[in-house]
Amino acid sequence: MTFALATMWLGSAMPASAAGHDVEPDHERARQALNRGEVQSIADILALVAQTVPGEVIEVEFDDAERLGKDSWCYELKILAPDGRVLEIQVDAATGRILTVEED
Repeated sequence: MTFALATMWLGSAMPASAAGHDVEPDHERARQALNRGEVQSIADILALVAQTVPGEVIEVEFDDAERLGKDSWCYELKILAPDGRVLEIQVDAATGRILTVEED
């Protein structure tokens, strides 16, 4: 699994909301959650996912999993599989457990 793109994610920011208000960047929310001990690092998550889902990471998002019916964090990964398919993987950011794997 390629970690270069995931590293680039750490420097990216989410766009401002449609109302024009500033939105806290993913990397800041992830850093704060990591400092509070609520999540594992992205490096640890990528290493865990690589054991199950081979391929190249092409996108990483850090999201509040509230919409999944629980109050926690998740990493959303897009991986280019060796067979050319693009897979979207949701990972529980606290446990590293893969929640879903879907073709994008």
